[in-house]
Amino acid sequence: MNKSLKTNFRKRSNAELNRLNPEEFKAAQKIPLVVVLDNVRSLNNIGSIFRTADAFRIEEVLLCGITARPPHKDIRKTALGATESVAWRYFEQTQEALNDLRSKNYKIAAVEQAENAYALNDFEVDLSQGLAVVFGHEVQGVAQEVVDLCDAVIEIPQFGTKHSLNVSVSAGIVLWNLHGQFFSK
Repeated sequence: MNKSLKTNFRKRSNAELNRLNPEEFKAAQKIPLVVVLDNVRSLNNIGSIFRTADAFRIEEVLLCGITARPPHKDIRKTALGATESVAWRYFEQTQEALNDLRSKNYKIAAVEQAENAYALNDFEVDLSQGLAVVFGHEVQGVAQEVVDLCDAVIEIPQFGTKHSLNVSVSAGIVLWNLHGQFFSK
């Protein structure tokens, strides 16, 4: 480490972070970004995605198919209360959720490895309308019939030997990137 970069660092206390309480969060303006979970099976992943959705103040999370719904102790364990702040709805079929979003003029993008997908770093958000991002099952990904209903597919470039990332990690990467686009323009 370059010694010229060394400085003193003091962790801030929770009180210094000025976090919103759940009621303030619900009343606060959200970015027009919706997360759709297409048959995500892991309760811990679901909870982690709620926590990330809270961190970036997204509009809501849509839980579809086999994706479990709050309240559940394993979701609560990783969500750390985010299921109380982030709005969510359940749909039996992901296609129903996408039809609902489309009727509200949202563009829809699957996060998947697909032909003609946009690399995440090349994907540009149309800030004139809302965007929904679909994350899929831990093994099978986003179902092809769901991909077929999307306006775009976003792929996270990867350079190692593995062919996928954990769905909650993917959500963190994608939501961070998209959040930055909403606030940079």
